[in-house]
Amino acid sequence: MSGAKEQGSVIRPYGDMTGDGMIQVSFTLPIPHDKRAEGAALQLAEKMGLSPALLVHAKAMGREHTFFVVYGSVTHLVELDKVEVIERDFPLLSAKEVNGAIKKSLRRPLVVVGACIGTDAHTVGIDAILNIKGFAGEKGLESYSEVRVVNLGAQVLVPELVEAARAEQADAVLISQVVTQRDAHIHNTTAMSAAFREAYPSGEVPLLIAGGPRFAEGTAQELGVDRIFGKGTTPSEVASYLVHAVASRKSRPPQNPNKSSKPPQEQQ
Repeated sequence: MSGAKEQGSVIRPYGDMTGDGMIQVSFTLPIPHDKRAEGAALQLAEKMGLSPALLVHAKAMGREHTFFVVYGSVTHLVELDKVEVIERDFPLLSAKEVNGAIKKSLRRPLVVVGACIGTDAHTVGIDAILNIKGFAGEKGLESYSEVRVVNLGAQVLVPELVEAARAEQADAVLISQVVTQRDAHIHNTTAMSAAFREAYPSGEVPLLIAGGPRFAEGTAQELGVDRIFGKGTTPSEVASYLVHAVASRKSRPPQNPNKSSKPPQEQQ
């Protein structure tokens, strides 16, 4: 109790001793490696608020770029009371519980189509969730008896993904995005979402799930998807969410596309 009381709601970074504010940052500058480049790195570090700043590593990255690691103290404080955390809003289930819930809810296998879209060729993330070998000691969705997985692999165009989802009658579509240059992961995800909502009738779009190390978990609505999963996500988390989301959808009242949205007095 005494330690928590001393820490309070405001903290500083820790380096060599408690409260010294020491942090380490790395960056690349578009300049050849020489003394001038090292001076430029220290100037940038000082403008970032590191004082004093110590250059601990510098390495040429080709002829025109240099990579730096800088160590120094900052005066900024972290206000813990203002940190926003997105809590998991569904129970974490075992494989047996997931299979049982799907069998009870759908009475058929749940179909999941996965892919890396756009020019992204990094399949490690999507394979960790879908392939039977799994991730972090957990088997992937292919190991679930009540889940049918269609893994389309890398560099899948959005129209191809939509076509495959329709052909397989997918309940959920999982995309992985690792390449983030120029916000490619954001552009690809919003384009995917728009394509599915154009191709499917209202209320019949599969669950759209995006994952990758650079996604912010609170941006699902902004990107037009149902869920965002960040780094470290395990297959059981995804499987548990699928059960939760499918059950939530089945509990909603059916939509009537022919029903007028006008007030009763205007319909008469």
